[in-house]
Amino acid sequence: MEQMTGLLFLSFSSLILLSFSGSVDAYKNYTVGDSLGWYDTTVKSNVNYQKWADGKNFSLGDFLIFNTDSNHSVVQTYNFTTYKLCDYDNSVDNDTVEWSSANPSNTLTQGVTVAVPLLKEGPTYFFSGDYDGEQCDNGQHFKITVSHGKGLPDSLKDPSDQAPAPNAADYDSTPDTTVPFDLNNPHDQDTDVKKDSGSISLYGKFLDMKLHGILLLLGIVHMC
Repeated sequence: MEQMTGLLFLSFSSLILLSFSGSVDAYKNYTVGDSLGWYDTTVKSNVNYQKWADGKNFSLGDFLIFNTDSNHSVVQTYNFTTYKLCDYDNSVDNDTVEWSSANPSNTLTQGVTVAVPLLKEGPTYFFSGDYDGEQCDNGQHFKITVSHGKGLPDSLKDPSDQAPAPNAADYDSTPDTTVPFDLNNPHDQDTDVKKDSGSISLYGKFLDMKLHGILLLLGIVHMC
């Protein structure tokens, strides 16, 4: 009885671990700052985005959800210098993206939700880059490290990365160079007929030689 109880407990524990590992591997959406949203300390004095980020595991295919307003921007960069300067004016296109821009001259603000996919492994930096970096200097910034996880889903992959190579052979499809059968000029049929007739001719010659041999043998016996 004790052995059966131990086996049931082990099986139950294994099921729990499997279900837990499956949930860990799934793609996740992270709401930046949770209920506080994405603002600088002049608006939300108790925000600490680095503390929020440090307690989480980010992977390729996950999304960061920024709940903010039109007076705060969302900038993502892979360039540490750009991040430290809180300034993306001199950044290049392949290392920095402004997902949402602010309009400092607009006194009327509107709520904005910005979803940012994590597309690259390694260090990734986020900040608000408007007002000459004042919002960034006032706490609106954080850095994370993105792991491979399950890898990017197809929906987030660059279409050029998924396209087959120009010379890649497609063995599952019929080649375009297949020559259709021509009913008016059945060359294939002629070839088959010639082969069959050739075989019949050779077989006839073999029988003729065998018959001559038998007659010759009978003639020798008759002379004896």
